[in-house]
Amino acid sequence: MPFQTRRTVSYLALVIVTTLILTGIYNAGMAIWEHRPQPFYRSLQVVVQSFTTTGYGEDAPWRTPQMNFLAIGMQFAGIALILTAVDVFAVPWLRGALTPTAPKAVTGLQDHVIVCEHTPRTEAFIMELDARGRDYVLIESNSEIAHELHEAGYRVVYGDPQSTTSLRNTQIESATAVVADAADDANASIVLAVRDITPDVRIITLVEDAELTHYHQVAGADEVLSPRQLLGKSLALELPTAVTTDDKEGAVIGDDFELLELSVAENSELCNKTFAEAGLREQFGVNAVGAWFDGEFVTPVDPHAELNAGIRLLVAGEPDQIDALREATASSVREFTPQKIILAGYGDAGQAAYETLAPLNSRLTVLDIDAKENVDIVGDARDPDVLIEAKIKEASSLILTVTDDTTAIFSTLIARDLNPELHIVVRANEDENVQKLYRAGADYVQSLTTVSGRMLASTVFEDEEVLAYDQRVSIVRRPATGLAGTTLADAEVRTETGCTVVAVIRNRTTITEFDPSRFTFAADDEVIIAGIDDAITAFERKFGE
Repeated sequence: MPFQTRRTVSYLALVIVTTLILTGIYNAGMAIWEHRPQPFYRSLQVVVQSFTTTGYGEDAPWRTPQMNFLAIGMQFAGIALILTAVDVFAVPWLRGALTPTAPKAVTGLQDHVIVCEHTPRTEAFIMELDARGRDYVLIESNSEIAHELHEAGYRVVYGDPQSTTSLRNTQIESATAVVADAADDANASIVLAVRDITPDVRIITLVEDAELTHYHQVAGADEVLSPRQLLGKSLALELPTAVTTDDKEGAVIGDDFELLELSVAENSELCNKTFAEAGLREQFGVNAVGAWFDGEFVTPVDPHAELNAGIRLLVAGEPDQIDALREATASSVREFTPQKIILAGYGDAGQAAYETLAPLNSRLTVLDIDAKENVDIVGDARDPDVLIEAKIKEASSLILTVTDDTTAIFSTLIARDLNPELHIVVRANEDENVQKLYRAGADYVQSLTTVSGRMLASTVFEDEEVLAYDQRVSIVRRPATGLAGTTLADAEVRTETGCTVVAVIRNRTTITEFDPSRFTFAADDEVIIAGIDDAITAFERKFGE
């Protein structure tokens, strides 16, 4: 039953019960205190008169204080019921009359993207579209959500994305692409509906169950994305012992320049040195964009900051320079004994992590709430006894890909308490829980919604504007319109936004070596910038088109 209907029924029940109770009391009071017995219907009439403020008829005045106080009480009860009726009936009606409703169609769009259903993943994608200045239309089938989004300034239409009528109302014939992120079966239906209208528009779907990818393709989807699988592999690559940094791919910028995250290993050449002592620019020729300290990205890095084991550096340079630095950050002590790794959560992300780790020289224990193939221990990752059974105290690393963030946060707290030396990497479903997981004790957290948004942007536009969607730092290409006529030093990009400009693209040529105080930006230049999401947003607001 809808919430408003429940409120109405509850209010009517309250009126009836209150009226009957007060009628009974009033009828008895007239007989006992006033010595004027009367029929029940006569007392009911007096109570209704009191509630509606229309008078009391011939019963007033009353001689006894009891009946006078009862009359006062009925008056207050009537006022309370009237005020409640205003809240139940009048306020929702006024809100509905004054609130702008989401439209059912849009006009005047060309080369736009149609997004089917609002989810945290499509929310991240819409942020990418806004950053690029690209038009979009969001189709939302829930009327309340559609109205809320419309009020918040989204370009949204209320309709069923599985309906050809709703799709035509978004001018699908002139759209660049359609992105579907409803339920897996609904996404297939959306694809078929789109193909009924036009065979040319690109269709990208997201799947929760990777095994259903084939059926989306059969329906006519051009691309089927499974962010959970990508995230699972990415989390596995973050383990400091199972997978070396040699296996970690960076973002390629130009022909001879790349951006890469490197972890400072214990017993490495750079471990426990200060940033100044490491001399990354002087010794290796690389540019240090920033570093992660306790889950927080810092740029620029304080020269006196120590590069302790586990600190991750974001660096840019030529491949040979990067290789030299990689050797310096790698451990000088080679581990030949298998490392004990626990994988908690064996969904799509967990299976992708398993497939990455299984061939390596490691002892891998899989834990899941349900019995499945390759699951070694069945139990809840929030149960200390289950983690102890998985030998958490002997493990070197833990990967958490459990179903919800609340479970992940609590599991992280317990695992950190049981093994303070454990290296914990976690998949977060919602961006807002990333910092909670770091505070709970995680060493590395990656957000599913952020990765999904960047995957969609990179896939829809088939370009390299999002150069690394599975990194903790965004590496994106943006127009330099707002920087035209200034130098990097004059604009104070890093100070104002927290972003680092790592390269400039001019006339299709990537420039990585330039003097910040002399190189002047042109209006048609593009810049490759690196920074956390908030820093990227700050750059777009200050220097965007």
